[in-house]
Amino acid sequence: MNISEPIERLWGGRFKTGPSAALKALSRSDPSFFRLAPYDLAGSRAHAQELRRAQILTEEELQQLLGEMDTLQAQYLAGEIGPSQDDEDVHTFLERELTQRLGATGGKLRAGRSRNDQAANDLRLFLRDKARTLTHAVIDLQNALIEQADAHTRSVTAGFTHLQPAQPVVFAHHLLAHAQSIYRDVDRLVDWDRRSARSPLGAAALAGSAICVRPELSAVELGYDAPCENSIDAVASRDHVAEFVFIASMLSVNLSRLSEEVILWTTRQFGWVVLDDGYATGSSIMPQKKNSDIAELTRGKAGRLIGNLGGLLATLKSLPLAYNRDLAEDKIAAFDSIDTLELVLPAMAGMIRTMQVNVAEMRRQAPLGFTLATEVADWLALRGIPFSEAHEITGALVRTCEEQGIELGEVSVATLAQVDARLEASVLEHVTLDAAVAARSGYGGTAPARVEEQITRLRAAIDRQTAWAADYRGPSW
Repeated sequence: MNISEPIERLWGGRFKTGPSAALKALSRSDPSFFRLAPYDLAGSRAHAQELRRAQILTEEELQQLLGEMDTLQAQYLAGEIGPSQDDEDVHTFLERELTQRLGATGGKLRAGRSRNDQAANDLRLFLRDKARTLTHAVIDLQNALIEQADAHTRSVTAGFTHLQPAQPVVFAHHLLAHAQSIYRDVDRLVDWDRRSARSPLGAAALAGSAICVRPELSAVELGYDAPCENSIDAVASRDHVAEFVFIASMLSVNLSRLSEEVILWTTRQFGWVVLDDGYATGSSIMPQKKNSDIAELTRGKAGRLIGNLGGLLATLKSLPLAYNRDLAEDKIAAFDSIDTLELVLPAMAGMIRTMQVNVAEMRRQAPLGFTLATEVADWLALRGIPFSEAHEITGALVRTCEEQGIELGEVSVATLAQVDARLEASVLEHVTLDAAVAARSGYGGTAPARVEEQITRLRAAIDRQTAWAADYRGPSW
């Protein structure tokens, strides 16, 4: 084949016939994979610099290639060009375009590299980029939670264990519990990036390249910290992809838990929250309905992201070193997880930011179910009564209140004395919602002052994550 003719595939010289239609259909990349074109071109620019250092390219040829790659990328991003049905993958597509435009110079770009290190590099660059994109989206949700928390540092509600009323807390404290878990998901991305900032370029098929022998230079050009330590590991391992997909699935689980609570809070039975009309849906048959569909869709999609992780781990578990075509499945799992989160996160942020909290109803419900019982037991313990005994006394008091059909805050001094002589009238000063939350004044507790401090610390921590995401020095487009 003349080099000026369109390249249909990057292999085949030792074959007598071309691939069957069935093989071509199976082997062609999923259409979603072609989104890696800008990242493949970024790797090709760095590789071209390596070929210049190896004197495979002249300075004129290098500049021709770099200029044409810039044009090619602009045209691709503008939708002016795209892969053909004969392009097996993004690498074939881009090499075909360059060869058609530059002839033999375009064909020189393949020297010293393999689709193995190209594919590994493309996805790694993509994931490092998306780690920052997702961070910004998560931080928007974090800020929505903090804005709501800031407005409710003194709004008392019931805290739950086993989905049963347990103890009073301020609503801000409950919201911040979700914010803290989501904060750690971003922290996982930061930590993931530290391990993933290694360039696979120069590994070639598996043994390294005899032409591109300065991979540390191309690594710096692409924003990596260094090249991978082992060329086999560089092309064979996908633990960084599995870890990224784990972080995405963990984030989706945390979003699902928040969603489940929003669903509960908006029910008639709870009545804690009313969703903005722009972030709720109705029923096609029941005109009165207002449904928390964003929360339900988010909760449902968590299962999908968990499945992506399980599927990828199952693919990886038995692969021998080095590269195997099975590894193409890494992109299916990563892309779907990222695409899903990029849909979910803005919707969740908008829903949380615009929801209206029914402070009066939360406070009315807060003492129901004897949530102040622990205050009685603590009061007794602080007066030297063993907690096991204080627990029994308080349990007896609760039983008496149940029999009388009253809550703890309604108990009389006479009833206290009837249950146990050590239950003095002064205990009633502590059996109030405000006293209960104020008493939890240790670091991380629900006392309003502690919650306000938590908000300050969390804002500062999120500012550091925002700075990390903004400071990315990856390949420039």
